[in-house]
Amino acid sequence: MENQQHQGRNGAAAAAPTAENRFSVLNCIDLSSPDTQNSVSLLKQACLDCGFFYVVNHGISQEFMAEVFAQSKKFFELPAKEKMKVLRNEKHRGYTPELDELLDPENQVHGDYKEGYYIGVEVPEDDPEAEKPFYGPNVWPSSGSFQPKEVARAVARIIALALDLEADFFDKPEMLGHPIAVMRLLHYGGQVSDPSKGLYGAGAHSDYGLITLLATDDVYGLQICKNKDAQPQVWEYVAPMQGAFVVNLGDMLERWSNCIFKSTLHRVLGNGQERYSIAYFAEPSHDCLVECLPTCKSEKNPPKFPPITCSTYLSQRYKDTHADLSVYNQKQQHT
Repeated sequence: MENQQHQGRNGAAAAAPTAENRFSVLNCIDLSSPDTQNSVSLLKQACLDCGFFYVVNHGISQEFMAEVFAQSKKFFELPAKEKMKVLRNEKHRGYTPELDELLDPENQVHGDYKEGYYIGVEVPEDDPEAEKPFYGPNVWPSSGSFQPKEVARAVARIIALALDLEADFFDKPEMLGHPIAVMRLLHYGGQVSDPSKGLYGAGAHSDYGLITLLATDDVYGLQICKNKDAQPQVWEYVAPMQGAFVVNLGDMLERWSNCIFKSTLHRVLGNGQERYSIAYFAEPSHDCLVECLPTCKSEKNPPKFPPITCSTYLSQRYKDTHADLSVYNQKQQHT
């Protein structure tokens, strides 16, 4: 989530939220609620409005999340030399240094002021599945058994109902039954962002896939722009909520829904404090064909995008935003 669509230079340097830098009001969906109709209504309103919402009572304890964050912090506190030993590979597993990712090249003077760590579906090297993009062995042990997969599936079921589909539409084997699931640990240093100078914790972008679940610490920094076509763009902070996941829709769902549901432009502004977050990107299977849903097209509203496989789409989007790995090989040869 904090994984392109672009934004204009109309923000001010990051400062404490004020009337001008306001917090957004987002719907909150209780995954334990028996009132499915109310959950669908709240989610549908959020998806039509801004594509961001909270989910609570998701079944992952606060104590466990605290441990995951502690392990993440422990890794990012390692010396740079140690972290570079597990530099990300072509499968997008491992460490991404500061400035590695450039999300908004039209407005950023260089890459994001963040470092990250990719963890994905564990597939042994000798498994034929390991030949696929985003599949393979992890290069660093994951933090415990953090499995937000079931949370993502629960949210996807409500999304399906909101799109007038069967509740299990996204549970099919070719979709979330055999997904490309990517978790990314993220660390923002103590830099202060200044959009007027092209300096960001994470540049403005929309996420690539189906949905993203984001767990954050209590340091603000995430902003959303509910109307990405507005000029000037209006940015609002998303308040951290203890025990909740922030959920946002990705570009793939926007394509699927023929732009009925929106993938939302968002960015991160550093405010001088360190900030940690954990993003879980729930994507369909490699061969899943993303094409306009039958409930989202008509004679007056024909499909806006051509069909494309999930693997092809994601591979291109990652290639567009990350530094080429050869850059790091060259640096190592000169040190």
